Amino acid sequence: MITVDSLSVTYGRFTAVDDVSFTARPGRVTGFLGPNGAGKSTTMRVMVGLTRPTHGSASISGRPYAELPNPGLEVGVLLDASAQHAGRTGREILTLAQRTMGLPSARVDQMLQRVSLTGSEADRRVRNYSLGMRQRLGIATALIGDPEVLILDEPANGLDPAGIRWMRDLLREYADQGGTVLLSSHLLHEIEVIADDLVVIGNGRIVAQGTKADLLAAAGTVVRAANPLVLVTELERTGVTVSLSPDGTVRTDADPAHVGQVALSAGIALTELRSADSAGLEEMFLELTAESQREGAAA
Repeated sequence: MITVDSLSVTYGRFTAVDDVSFTARPGRVTGFLGPNGAGKSTTMRVMVGLTRPTHGSASISGRPYAELPNPGLEVGVLLDASAQHAGRTGREILTLAQRTMGLPSARVDQMLQRVSLTGSEADRRVRNYSLGMRQRLGIATALIGDPEVLILDEPANGLDPAGIRWMRDLLREYADQGGTVLLSSHLLHEIEVIADDLVVIGNGRIVAQGTKADLLAAAGTVVRAANPLVLVTELERTGVTVSLSPDGTVRTDADPAHVGQVALSAGIALTELRSADSAGLEEMFLELTAESQREGAAA
């Protein structure tokens, strides 16, 4: 289990992470989402002892990372696939990890096979690897100690569609066997497919967290009508929360069946009626992090 409790990180007057708390549980994949600069990577660096928190704490299986006697056997980490020694071969990098953790030498070939790196690729220097190959090597290094926890920052970067599908299946299998997975990504569709729980961060603060199903269900209903102002009035009379966008889109926390009944009773023609969760994770993410989106800020 990963536990983050009231975590804050400040650099002078700048607050990178502001009172963040959440838990990633065993047997589940937790998606950690947020725009660039939202505080995801800083939070993950605190988890593995690379950044000192200003306030609060982060623990793995009840202990800070620095107190784990042989960390690689308890937590696998991939924060930057490019931060590997460019002059070493993939096999050498895995061999160093294997020896450091006191593992059998056979683990190196087992991991190369698991991440589909061939013998010739393993003997190639990392400077000649594609980003996708570096990602596979980084995942192999994270898995070599057979840890109970995985912390992965943007592991799908550089992978082709087949590689993304492979990674998704690997992480799903890992969680189904009882492992804890914390996965940061900007590939929202991939998070939507694999994640059980979501933690959304913006401007260093948690803006939403919970199960994927609960967060998407809370998005409510989207409806369009020939006369949206009349529809808003009729819905408000029933006591539900309603908002009207400049483009005429009506959003409400009522379910679609209620909206349809109100519209029918009032004789209002609807041109669109759907659950907001049908738009998926991307729409929810953009709404929750609107204030911290670079494009939105520029506008």
